[in-house]
Amino acid sequence: MHIMEGFLPLEHAVGWTLASAPFVVLGVRSLRRRLHEQPEQRMLLGVAAAFSFVLSALKLPSVTGSCSHPTGVGLGALLFGPTAMVPVGLVVLVFQALLLAHGGLTTLGANLFSMAIVGSFVAAGLFRAGRRLHLPLAACVFVATCFADLATYVTTSLQLAWAFPDPVGGFAASFAKFAGIFAITQIPLAISEGLLSVLVVRALLRFNGDELKGMPLFAGREVRA
Repeated sequence: MHIMEGFLPLEHAVGWTLASAPFVVLGVRSLRRRLHEQPEQRMLLGVAAAFSFVLSALKLPSVTGSCSHPTGVGLGALLFGPTAMVPVGLVVLVFQALLLAHGGLTTLGANLFSMAIVGSFVAAGLFRAGRRLHLPLAACVFVATCFADLATYVTTSLQLAWAFPDPVGGFAASFAKFAGIFAITQIPLAISEGLLSVLVVRALLRFNGDELKGMPLFAGREVRA
């Protein structure tokens, strides 16, 4: 749900940038501390970043000024925690803006907030809730990553509705229009991302289960799919 370059009014672009900045600072500190303590996880971090980059680059045209796509941040948030995934999402979005003309620099703050901040924290929260309810790991991963994608699309719809309220129905009517159009492509994409994330986690369990147990949300719990 990248909002394209120059599409948001200046005050909205600046506002979302300022709202995202504290999360980036906290995320860099968290990630630096984690990699200092466990440098062997650099490779897995690269895999998480590549997963997000590839998935979120698979865009489909949607609402004018934006697009629909998987996000990939949910899986990274499960592995490294939601705060650490924010700077990873920032790097992904910058590369996509510069190399693929996907999103933009003026809308970077808004896109970061919806995808790497809201998406990551929703994924982590739902995963924790599912594990506390003793749901199967595969179900926890699916729900967390699927709804992280959906939360991103809802947030983008809110951002667009706030920037461009309907002349008659205002914010609510505009949100209903944006969200309704997004839903056509985003719901099947979110389901697909959830299923793919389950397959990736199962592969990690099979080939690198011991390292997975050291991840924040998996630590101290049984990690059998």
